[in-house]
Amino acid sequence: MARFLDPRQHPSISTEKREYDLHQNHSSDPGYRRFLDAIFKPLNRRLPPASSGLDYGCGPGPALVDMFREVGHEMSAYDPIYESDPQALDRRYDFVTCTEAAEHFHNPAKEFTTLNRLLKSGGHLGILTLFQNDDECFAEWHYRRDPTHVIFYREDTMAWIADQLGWTFDLTPPRLAIFQKP
Repeated sequence: MARFLDPRQHPSISTEKREYDLHQNHSSDPGYRRFLDAIFKPLNRRLPPASSGLDYGCGPGPALVDMFREVGHEMSAYDPIYESDPQALDRRYDFVTCTEAAEHFHNPAKEFTTLNRLLKSGGHLGILTLFQNDDECFAEWHYRRDPTHVIFYREDTMAWIADQLGWTFDLTPPRLAIFQKP
């Protein structure tokens, strides 16, 4: 299903922030934009013009917010460390993105319940995370070695989440799941 880090090993907020501050994820970086195209392009194709969206877990440089705004979508950003405006969590959205953030969820059941609440009926949720499907290589897997990653999803985890919430979903291995709320 999914592999969880022992909660006693979860990093503190200050540890997480120190690690995230090392990332150079700037909206003006063409390489980072190419990386984000893995979620941006397939999700944008599904959206009507001028949709409302939220980048949940946007980090210090909300590049995905800029990319969706550039094509005419209304965007908000939320991140518990960098963009912690609770008003962003009081609205409902046509789509929500969660890029390289779901593996940081200390309480994934609570987070996915929040994501469900944030979506309007018919809304889409795009999750970009690297799926863990090879148990033999887990100990040496680079994704596991990130001290801020506390949960590792499998492809079948995404099917289970969709089933629990009544969502449909499409999977594009090795890292993209797009859900739709009925």
